[in-house]
Formats: sequence, C-alpha cells, structure tokens
Amino acid sequence: MPAAVSSKKPDRLPPAILLLAAGASTRLGRPKQLLAYQGKTLLRRAAETAVAAADGSPVLVVTGAIHAPLLPKLLNLPVHVHHCPEWAAGMGASLKAGLHCLEAMHPLVAGVTVMLCDQPHVTPDLLHQLGRAAAQNSRPMAAAEYAGVLGAPAFFSQAVLGFLRQIADRAGAGQLLRQHRERVVPVPFPAGLLDVDTEEQYAALLSQPPE
Repeated sequence: MPAAVSSKKPDRLPPAILLLAAGASTRLGRPKQLLAYQGKTLLRRAAETAVAAADGSPVLVVTGAIHAPLLPKLLNLPVHVHHCPEWAAGMGASLKAGLHCLEAMHPLVAGVTVMLCDQPHVTPDLLHQLGRAAAQNSRPMAAAEYAGVLGAPAFFSQAVLGFLRQIADRAGAGQLLRQHRERVVPVPFPAGLLDVDTEEQYAALLSQPPE
C-alpha cells in the first residue's frame, strides 16, 4: 500500500522584524537610541525584544541620523543593520529602505512586523500577538492600539507589503493603518502611550517602578 502523501504545506518563516532607529531625536535633543533604561540602551532593549520574537526570521535594524555609535549596542545579536542615507526625508523613507533590504534577503517571510526603538514596554509576546491576531481574524494587518489610536508595533502580511512600498517619505506605517482601518486587527497595548520623544517623557519612564 503506497504511503499517504501529506497535504500540509511547508511552514513559511515567521514574520521578519523591522526595527526603525533612524531618527535624529530633534525633540529630545540627544539620541534616544542611546538612552539608558534598566541597565540597557533603548536600542539594545528593542533589538533583544525583536530577536526573542523573531523565532529565526531576520531582524533588520535601520539606522540613519547616527550609525556608527549604534553598532556597539548591537554586538553579539543576530541582527542585520542597514543605514538609510535618505533618513532625513522622513520615517517612510527609512521604512521603505528597510523593507527593500529585508525582501532582498528573505523574500519568503510571512510578513513584516514594524517596531520602533522608543517604546520600551514592547515585549516579544506582544509582537507574537500581532501576527496571531491577523491570522486568526483573516486580516492582512494588526496594530497596537492605545488611547483609540492604531500604531506601532504593527504587523503587515505579504498581501499588503506593496502598500508599504508606496507610502510617502514623510509618512509612516500609521498612514496605511488609517487608510485601511477595516483591514486592521487592533491589539490592546495601553503601555504604548509612553514613548520617549522628550526629556519629560524620559523622566516619566525612569520614574516608573521596575518591571
């Protein structure tokens, strides 16, 4: 009797993770990527979170305004680093540069999760939830929701990566989430309200009790 042929399709790689760290931190007045929090820089913390969530898929860190000073903070992590010379054109420019680099390296990933380095409360579990929520609800996107707003981190399936490639340089992924709200699964993330754009926000972060 011939052996049964499995109809199961081979698993695709988990979503790649795109960590944006290209900004000049103009409101803060110093590189937010290098701010210390609980013994690590914000960049190192975000990169470790991304690696923990990636499950073997690629993690790409996009730099811009500063590059060389960030590299020591990523030592011994399995991440790729891509410098975007057009970073000053806007977050969209850095996002598209990173996406192009990711797709050149690994065209078969199931999608891309975009995260920022100034959201220290993002966890690997939250990043996993985004991909699961999109799959379970048969929608191509899932995004963190805080104060009624959809934002980063956010997951984008292969089906909508073409939209990401077309966003304006000055825009970010949030523009796509707003334009196609009906195709986005919200994932509650109240702690996303605190990012680090100003000294006041950094002070608020440091004043919180340890996790």
